[in-house]
Amino acid sequence: MVAACLLADPGAAYAQALMASPFPSPAAKQGPDDQAASAPDDQATGASDDPAATEQAGQNAQTKALDSTASQWSFQLSYQNMPDYHQDTLDDGQTRAAGSNDFIQFRVVAPLGFKTFTVLPRVTLRHYENAQGQSGMGNTEIFALIIPRKFDWGTGRFGAGPLVTVPGSKKVARDEWGYGFAVAVVNSSGPWFYGLLVTQSWRGIDPTALPPGDSTTNPLGLAPFLNFSFGSTGLYVGNGDMVGLYDWNSKSVYLPIGVRFGKVIVRDAGSWNIYGEYQTSLIYKGYPGPAVKNSFRVNVAYTIPVG
Repeated sequence: MVAACLLADPGAAYAQALMASPFPSPAAKQGPDDQAASAPDDQATGASDDPAATEQAGQNAQTKALDSTASQWSFQLSYQNMPDYHQDTLDDGQTRAAGSNDFIQFRVVAPLGFKTFTVLPRVTLRHYENAQGQSGMGNTEIFALIIPRKFDWGTGRFGAGPLVTVPGSKKVARDEWGYGFAVAVVNSSGPWFYGLLVTQSWRGIDPTALPPGDSTTNPLGLAPFLNFSFGSTGLYVGNGDMVGLYDWNSKSVYLPIGVRFGKVIVRDAGSWNIYGEYQTSLIYKGYPGPAVKNSFRVNVAYTIPVG
């Protein structure tokens, strides 16, 4: 199954991690975000005498809550409903198949800090219901983003790592192991937070991405994301889990488009990220897989920064 949303999540579409726990803090190479996160309590809680510093600390905390590669633990629960799909005629004369009706997703990211790099393991579990009314667990995704210290420049970072999918229920998923990799790059600039996630996996074919067939190659996933925060209000808008897919067999592209509205609530111990999202299909005519007409998602995530 293609990992949609390291960052975002994507799908997408998004690997959030790290907390003051048994794992060492990446303080050896602090950037502006990390310095603000580890500032004295009076700055973090807004008790500073400098209003500008207080606002900057709050802005940094908001950005980290949106950053799926930041130094923090993350616990996410979301529900996505896809009530209708495009049912046009494909090039082979067949009617385009519908995908899953909905799913519930739980995702947890935990940190592993080392001297020269950080590993952000992420586990994603989804319970699907398909168009035939069948339900069950999908292919569980296990992904580990590896971020070398030299590729963490404070306002952003670059990382890559392996992706494994565990067999799921035959009714809604593939009963086989899958494997692959993902690459992510993120950056923030003022109120903007943006980046790209690239994923590729083999076997464990995602039934919501392509119809059953002989191929053992999942589509290439390209998930660009862009968020804009409205000052210190905690409110933001973004493009959501916009995971574009390229099918190697048909040489065709699927591209969704959507909008996400959310709010980050910063607390002393951690931050809440609550959002709603709408998505539809922008490019899909030549793509052989399902193409959603209307999709709705609600999400609640809690992140705990590393001290």
